[in-house]
Parts: sequence; C-alpha cells; structure tokens
Amino acid sequence: MMKLLILLVVVLGAVAIAQLARVYELTSRLRNKREEDISPADNRMNGRLMWAFMVAYFAFFAWLVYAYGDKMLPVAASEHGMETDELLNFNWVILILAFVLTNVLLFVFAGKYIHSTERRAFWQPHNNRLELVWTVIPAAVLAVIIIMGLNSWNKITAPAGPDAVQVELYAKQFDWTARYPGADGVLGATDFRLINGTNPLGIVTAESITQRLDELDAQIAETDSLLWNTIMADGKRDEMTEQVERLRRTQARIINLRTVMELDIKEKGEASQYLYGADDIVTKEFYLPIRKEAKILIRSRDVIHSAYIPHLRSQMNAVPGITTTMKMVPTITTDSMRTHVMKDESFDFVLLCNKICGASHYNMQMPLTVTNATDYDAWMAEQMKKPFQAPPAAPTPPTAPVVVDSTAAAVPATAQASVVPN
Repeated sequence: MMKLLILLVVVLGAVAIAQLARVYELTSRLRNKREEDISPADNRMNGRLMWAFMVAYFAFFAWLVYAYGDKMLPVAASEHGMETDELLNFNWVILILAFVLTNVLLFVFAGKYIHSTERRAFWQPHNNRLELVWTVIPAAVLAVIIIMGLNSWNKITAPAGPDAVQVELYAKQFDWTARYPGADGVLGATDFRLINGTNPLGIVTAESITQRLDELDAQIAETDSLLWNTIMADGKRDEMTEQVERLRRTQARIINLRTVMELDIKEKGEASQYLYGADDIVTKEFYLPIRKEAKILIRSRDVIHSAYIPHLRSQMNAVPGITTTMKMVPTITTDSMRTHVMKDESFDFVLLCNKICGASHYNMQMPLTVTNATDYDAWMAEQMKKPFQAPPAAPTPPTAPVVVDSTAAAVPATAQASVVPN
C-alpha cells in the first residue's frame, strides 16, 4: 500500500509540473513574450549561479578525494609496483591541473560574459599561434608520459636474471594452475595434445607420450567396435567415423612429436628441454620469496585470460598458443601484510583473471603467498616430493639363495656353514 501511495505522489507531482509549465507558456503568449527572450536580470542571476555552482562543484570534488582517497589502489608490494604508482601519480597531477584549469575557465567565463545587447562576440576563425600552443603542449605532455610508461614496461618485461625464481601460471576456464621446475631447475617442454586427466598442462616426457598414445588406441578401438557391432543412424555413423579419423590424426601428430623429441635430445643432449619435464612441480599453490626476482611465464588452454595481482601491480594477458612473460620482485610478505599493513589476519595476495572469460570469470582466483627465503625453501622441498612423474623405483636387491634340507627347515645360504645335517 505504501508503495502505491508513493507512486501516486510521484505521478501527481509530474502532472503538476507539466501543468505549471503549460500555464507559464500560456502567460508568455498573452504577454507577447518569446521563449528565447531573457531579461538582463535573469542573465545576471544565471551568471552568479554559475560562480556559486563552481564553488560547490570543487567543494564536492575535494570531499570525494577526502572521503574515498583510501579506497583507491592498495599499497604496492613489489619494486616495480612503487614505480608504477609514481607514474600513476604523475598522471594524476596532470589530470587534476587540467581538470581545475578547464573547469575554472568554464564557470568564470560563463558567469562573466553573460549576454548583453551592448556587446558583440569577437569572431576569430583561425589563429596559428593558438593552434600551435594547444597542439604542442598536449603532445609534449603525452610524449613524456609515453616515454615513462615504456621505460617501466621494458623493466617489467626484460629478461630475468639467471638466479630468478621461475614459475608458470596456466589459465583455463575457470582456474589457475602453477608449475615450478624440479630439482633440475628447468621447466620441461609442453604440448596441448598431451593434456589429459593426469597431465593437465601437457608436459612432454616419454612416459606421458606413451600414456597418451595408449589412451588414443583404447578410444579408437572402442569407437571402431561400436561402428562394426552396433546398428545406428547414418548421421550418427558418419559422426563417429569422423571422430575416429580425428583421433587417428591426433595420434599421428603425437607420434611425430615423439620423433621430434628424440631428434632434439640426440642433437642438443642435456640442453634439450624435453629432458626436464618429469620432475616439474604441478600445484594449486602459488608461492614467491620476498626480495628475490621472479620470472613468471603465463599460458592459456582455451581463451584469453589475464594474470592480475593488484597489490603487486602485475598484469599480463594469457594468450592461447603463446607464452607471455613478466618479472617482479615482491617487497612485502603475506604475514607482514596481515599483521602490519592491512591488519587483517585473513588477508591474501590474490591472482585474478582480468579478462571477462566466461560465466564463472568472477570465481577465477588463486591465493599468492609471499614468504621469506627460509619458508619458501621449506615449501619447495616439500613440493619436490610430489613431482609430475615419480622417478622409477630402485631395483629390488636379489634375495639370498635358499638351501633346502630334506630333514630340516629351509636355511639361507649365508647360514649354511652352521647347518649340520642329521
């Protein structure tokens, strides 16, 4: 009932305003006053209102900065993040100066140069000097911003040092997976055709190739059996026949991949990337050590994603078929953020996807833990116990031969010297 009453009040108010406007229009016609005719008093009032609005406008702007200034970007927790903030602040200074100058001129001129029948506007169709000023000054400012931005970008994307921590972030709808090099310190090669339930990143090893070929053999055999032993519609049969052909093409490409791997190993020896995948660490945990350079490699399985860590000021697109890279040096640990900076025990650095990649894009998150070198090494040592492929088991030592006596229990050969036959 209350909602209905409110609606009626709003409707009646709109009708009343419309009728008042109609009355004003009719009275103007009776006085032979044109709508575009404005009295000098109204002009002066509008000009003064422009100045009053300017004061209120900037007062409201100042209040917004005061009230919501702490709701902007969080504290920067990486070396390049601080440089990024400096560049952003430089842009803010330029924007605020331009904002204040243009709006002050707008309101002051609107209030000062009100319409007057005794004054005519000066018409100036062209002025080379003015055009040069408003072209050169913005161009120079933009050039400075672009040069500073490119300098920062080059630092972020420059090759990392040989001692940098390596980690690969693998994106797919709708989660992240991290991969670290194992004891050999090198990330192995990958190929999307090897992706299956036990190899979500498509890491290339002799064992993963064999396993994938065996899976394809089983799928082809199963589909062939259905084609030969099942009555089905022609359309369905054609669909399954195409499926078998597609599986055979994939199988042929994987066999070719195995040949490429063998030739690469033969040619490059220890330098071949195909030798280093078995001990890679595939995990849903993302750890980085503080104040140590980290090289981040980013891949995508399906669509374009974006690896975004707000507190580290890091963002890089994850593009299917391409490995993008960036580097960073974290400067604040997760524990320090919880206890000293944010004062929130539940705080976590978060890896987000910053591209709208589908229905569950909002849920594509992964916590990042930044810790000291000792804790990072301990975590890494624990992860190395769970490599992508477990090393082959050591051969079981042969058991000692057993001597069997017809009248005595079996005795190991090592004890034969102490055995006295009955």
